[in-house]
Amino acid sequence: MSRGKRFGAEEIIGKPSAAEVGLAQGQPVGLASRRLGISEQTYYR
Repeated sequence: MSRGKRFGAEEIIGKPSAAEVGLAQGQPVGLASRRLGISEQTYYR
């Protein structure tokens, strides 16, 4: 049974960088993480 989507190395590196751009523009963490398809908990990890 699958426990969720697994991301590749490029995605793992790129998503936090993309989230930082959204946060710099004033987006809340919840919105920025949802747009990237990750949870807030994953962002903070």
